[in-house]
Amino acid sequence: MVHEALLYEKETEGRVRCGLCAHRCRIVPGERGLCGVRENREGVLYSLVYGLILAENVDPIEKKPLFHLLPGSRSFSIASAGCNFRCSFCQNHEISQMPRDKGRIAGRERTPAQIVELALQSGSKSISYTYTEPTIYFEFALDTANLARERGLKNVFVTNGYMTPEMLEMVAPRLDAANVDLKSFRDDFYKKQCGARLQPVLDSLKKMKALGIWVEVTTLLIPGLNDGEDELRDLAAFIVSLGAETPWHISRFHPQYRMTRTQPTPASSIHRAEEIGRAAGLKYVYSGNIPGDPGENTHCAGCGRLLIGRRGFSIERLDLKGSACPDCGATLDGIF
Repeated sequence: MVHEALLYEKETEGRVRCGLCAHRCRIVPGERGLCGVRENREGVLYSLVYGLILAENVDPIEKKPLFHLLPGSRSFSIASAGCNFRCSFCQNHEISQMPRDKGRIAGRERTPAQIVELALQSGSKSISYTYTEPTIYFEFALDTANLARERGLKNVFVTNGYMTPEMLEMVAPRLDAANVDLKSFRDDFYKKQCGARLQPVLDSLKKMKALGIWVEVTTLLIPGLNDGEDELRDLAAFIVSLGAETPWHISRFHPQYRMTRTQPTPASSIHRAEEIGRAAGLKYVYSGNIPGDPGENTHCAGCGRLLIGRRGFSIERLDLKGSACPDCGATLDGIF
């Protein structure tokens, strides 16, 4: 399933420069970019994962997590192998790091039309490009999103935010929402733990908001690495600058991949981060990976009424009048 890539430039001596993600890899003939799934063949850049789907599931939209997009609905979720990050704590490392760790690319052949039909048959209201980084299988995601939009389905990216402005401008007319991992507010963390940089992620978040994409932000809180109060204040202040209506999901870390000796995040740390987010002026701050925690619920930003009650990925209460609070009439921000 080899497909010529979008967004690349040809250079001298057969080299190409990929313009899909912020790494902007320069690739010589016969080599691949950092993602491991884009290869230069005689001066032409190809995607090696077009239509090669490695994960395919029907999920609650709350699992993404997206709490302000069609609550209680299902989302048909897909992924291909590969990633442009190498996070030491990756929860999906078996597929995201497959090209790097195992030296192979696996998957089942699918067409965009098949994905859309499967989504409709499952009763899903959206298609989520998730589990691994959707930027690295962008060509397939874009073709699928075009068909999905024609059939009335929403399109969702669950992303590390490391794409170029050119890519965002191309996908924006088809992309309804994105959950962006803002993993830290320190460049050193991104360099050491992810093999990337902070600024491109911040730039992407600003660009998404400017393009009218509904954005929710997730931060996985890792003890001793990104849970300092000064950093959390900086992070919350940045999210407020995007818009106080931007939901912030603060998730509990569990040992994963190459970070198995780090202890799980104490619930108290999650709750303290929530307090910091609210004090900064954010309207919607959520706890993650603590099923049954009150921080999973959505309250009216106007009067405080409980509007959406959750336990894990399940909706236990949905009390809206259209998209507004039944008591005070304040609009709940999002897509409902």
